[in-house]
Amino acid sequence: MNRAQLLDAYQRMVLIRLLEERISVLYRDGKIPGFVHTSVGQEACAVGALFHTRRADVITSTHRGHGHVLAKGLEPRRVLAELMARETGACRGRGGSMHVADPSLGIYGANGIVGAGLPIAVGAAQAFAARGQDGVVVAFFGDGAVATGAFHESLNLAALRNLPVVFFCENNRFSEFSRAADQHPVPISARALAYGVPFVELEGNDVGAVADGMADVLEKVRSGGGPCLVEGLTLRVRGHYEGDQQAYRTEEELAGLAAGDPLTVARDRLLALGAGTAEVEQAENAARQAVADAEAFAHASPHPEAASAGDDVYAPRRRVAPVPAPERPGERPSSVSRILRQALRDALTADERVFLAGIDVAGGNVFGITRGLAEDFPGRVLDTPISETAIMGMGVGAAMSGLRPVVELMYFDFLGVCFDQLLNQAAKLRFMTGGAVTVPLVVRTQFGSGRSSGSQHSQSLEALLAHVPGLTVVMPSSGPDAYGLLRSSIEDDNPVVFVENRLLYEKKFTMPPESHRVPLGQARIVRPGTDVTLVSWSRMVHDALDAARTLHGEGIDAEVVDLRTIVPLDRETVLASLRRTNRLVIAQEAVVDFGVGAELSALAAREGFWSLDAPVARVGAAYSPAPYAPGLERQWRAGPADIVRTVRDVVSC
Repeated sequence: MNRAQLLDAYQRMVLIRLLEERISVLYRDGKIPGFVHTSVGQEACAVGALFHTRRADVITSTHRGHGHVLAKGLEPRRVLAELMARETGACRGRGGSMHVADPSLGIYGANGIVGAGLPIAVGAAQAFAARGQDGVVVAFFGDGAVATGAFHESLNLAALRNLPVVFFCENNRFSEFSRAADQHPVPISARALAYGVPFVELEGNDVGAVADGMADVLEKVRSGGGPCLVEGLTLRVRGHYEGDQQAYRTEEELAGLAAGDPLTVARDRLLALGAGTAEVEQAENAARQAVADAEAFAHASPHPEAASAGDDVYAPRRRVAPVPAPERPGERPSSVSRILRQALRDALTADERVFLAGIDVAGGNVFGITRGLAEDFPGRVLDTPISETAIMGMGVGAAMSGLRPVVELMYFDFLGVCFDQLLNQAAKLRFMTGGAVTVPLVVRTQFGSGRSSGSQHSQSLEALLAHVPGLTVVMPSSGPDAYGLLRSSIEDDNPVVFVENRLLYEKKFTMPPESHRVPLGQARIVRPGTDVTLVSWSRMVHDALDAARTLHGEGIDAEVVDLRTIVPLDRETVLASLRRTNRLVIAQEAVVDFGVGAELSALAAREGFWSLDAPVARVGAAYSPAPYAPGLERQWRAGPADIVRTVRDVVSC
């Protein structure tokens, strides 16, 4: 790094330091809400790591990310306005200190979840690779993150696919309140060795050393050399968060921090290279003025309007005209599994941004749904390791980068393994960035009880997902709906969890045409009736229809409503049916307690109260895990007989 470059880097570092110090004061004075984690002492890592990056390159950051986003080019005004929760902030006051982002600058967001940005970085790198672009992703994380599964899954997947991502560990030797030596049995270099990834250690308090070292790393990664793990040994001058008294550090340790101050190191180097004191002070004054300007701008900026609190939870839905799948007399019926495969094939053909990823998808997956697609669409059907967090995160990052990933979660039950990437990343990113991000991600998964699959492979967990604003949840019951809803989901600009029922895979229907679409959020009356409304979804729709046929023989005319999507919930179709029949029974495969049926019951009790002539009733599995023994499972799960019995009780009221 020559003198001019070092002076530029020094000014950027001073800007970060002064802004962080001012942030600390503003937080103390109650001008900044929430939590604040400053990066005082780590300025050389942020500036040096990104000194040779390009605007189109991408970064993911941490809860201690102010320095990273400033080093990547985000205006100080927009950073401070965001922390002060103003409409002019980078995320319009929706993200705050731990979630600053600007995708237009390649800043895919600081992150309040330790290690969670690493899988997203892998997804952004996958997008660069898929497009043949020479972009690089720099994923910042702290030494504490190396103990997370996200770290290991991300390194493994990036190495496997030879992706252009630099994993940059800012090792400040503390994981929150614990010393790194008490947390990790092996050095970080050993982690790189385990995955066959090159490792580079840099003096993280020397911006010149970091920038020069990263210049070589970036060149190799950009030219196809695959991922690299970089460790910058640095300082954490202040506590884990503002207000942390650091009782876990000795006075001698705190006093010794000044000796390694990266600003002092850079200033001394500048003077040694012949820079004049006036030149150095001019850079300091420019940084000081930028901080003063940022604070004046933030103070003068408006707060978000209260009425906008619910904005940008979802991207606008594309208008889809409901077109019934035409009957094709004489055509041989197709199984739901073949219909789903055709939907994926047609989506891959129609849009080159679509790709599939997941465990064994190139070989057809465990149920053969994706069979043959890898051969017909080379490079767009990607097998992954058994790494559910990395799979979901790759989907999130690729979707943020403009691709339309369809990732597979092999079993619905495995949701718990990767829930963070759905709950805290995919579902919230649009909202936390003030609408700057769209995440057109589809997660295909399947479930189904009744085949002795046991407690960990039989669960119907849609209520968990439906409780997360930002997610769309789809559960088709027929072949045509599976086709039309899957195509609509892939074309939607929101994260969609598409839940199939494996007990329907071999059920036969007419194959829909390529043009067939079903709007998200629109229920269907599959059987009209006058005496009671039966609401269901997925496989239980067929049990409801069986029950309706039995009830018809008893003189009870049941109307069967198939929700098709859980979120958005078509409340109006349910209420309109209730107004016609005045009675409501809800049938779900999931356990009854705290489920979607409870939400529908609340809807009926409030908005449909004057239509009710009898109490609302629910039918579903007993409140216990799914048993393995066939006799016990039959006792546990609900079926047509349970629906019939419940309807009789409701009609007799």
